[in-house]
Order: sequence, then C-alpha cells, then structure tokens
Amino acid sequence: MVHAVANAPTFVVLDDHAAVLAGTCSVLQEQYPDSKIATASTATDAETLISDTPPDLFVMDLSVPVKDGDKSQTQTGLDLLKTLLADYTDLNIVVQSAHVRSLVRLKPIIDTHQGGFTIADKSLTSNEMLTKVDWALKGLLYTPPEMRTGLEVKPEWLKVIELAFKESLTDKAIAERMHVGERTVRYYWTRVQDALQVYPDDGINIRVQTYVRAREVGLLD
Repeated sequence: MVHAVANAPTFVVLDDHAAVLAGTCSVLQEQYPDSKIATASTATDAETLISDTPPDLFVMDLSVPVKDGDKSQTQTGLDLLKTLLADYTDLNIVVQSAHVRSLVRLKPIIDTHQGGFTIADKSLTSNEMLTKVDWALKGLLYTPPEMRTGLEVKPEWLKVIELAFKESLTDKAIAERMHVGERTVRYYWTRVQDALQVYPDDGINIRVQTYVRAREVGLLD
C-alpha cells in the first residue's frame, strides 16, 4: 500500500458507470481519509469542476459522454484530455480506462506535460491503481509499454486515417478537405503505413491491413 501524502489532496473523478465511480472514490477515500472528492459522469461536468477549482489530481475514464443523454465514446475522453493538457499544464492526471491504447494519439503532448500523468488499465488491482495515483501526485510520468514502442505518427498522417476510415472519404476528397494535393495524400499513406509496418501483401488489400493495424495500436476505435 502506498503512503498518503502529507496534505489532504483534492480529487475530481470522472466515470460514467456509477458502480465504478463509487468504487474508485471508495478506494481513494480509504487511502486518503482527509481528502475531498468531487465526482462527474460527463466530460462537461468534469471540465466545469476543474475550471472552478483545479484539484490536486484528476482521475478519468476515457469512454464517457459529453453531457447527460449522450453516448459514451473514447473520443470524448481524448478530446477532454487534450483540452486539459493544453489549459492546465501542471494538472496531475490518472487515466483509468480499458482503452489505454488510444492514448497513443496524444503521446506528443502527454510527453511534454508538466504535471504528473499516469495510466492505469481498469484491470489493475486497487493497490496497483493507488500506486499510479501516488506517482501522479508526485509529478511522475508513466505510460504502458505499448506507448513506448517508438511509434511516431504525425498529425497529418492521423488526419488521413481518420478521414478515410471514420468518414469513408476518397483520397481526392481527403486532399480537398486537407487543402493539399492527392499526391501529398498518397505520400501520407506511405508514411503512416511504414510507421505501422504495413506493406503490400498479395491478395490482401493494403488499406484493410492499415485499418486493422491502426486499430490494434490505438489510432482508431
């Protein structure tokens, strides 16, 4: 069991599942008896809580709704996280999620974040999760092995993947959306496929291979 911090910390915990939210809060309260914990079940509520009074630590799930009544989506959590990393450079964060692979999309800004940042897969035990909480409160960075494989995907390459597979756009339409030539789009394809180690294989569509591999490494849901 990790040791409690000297001063009673304040937490904001975001999770759209009531039972998981209650469980996380219970574990935190037991470990930090004097702590103050605010909870949210939507990205909007969490952002409001943090903007009102930034906590010592923000614990968040990734698959959450924007607001009550919306569908929970990993992209919502990623969008919220991207905003918080930009607006609160010293905020300590623990991402507690079953979708940790998707965080590879934010790797460049995670790597430069000045606050503590740790990732705790939801399969971890309570003690293992508390270790990640302790590390984040101490300002440490922890990302799982799959985010430390050296995969480097530039924003424009990721944009091509998203437009092709999420919006089903052709290369011509992608070029128009991105205000570049089709030749540039094809260049992006070759670069992202090399990064993903996807190469032509007789009888297998390379775009299908790219889609499968992009999902495996977390670039797509």
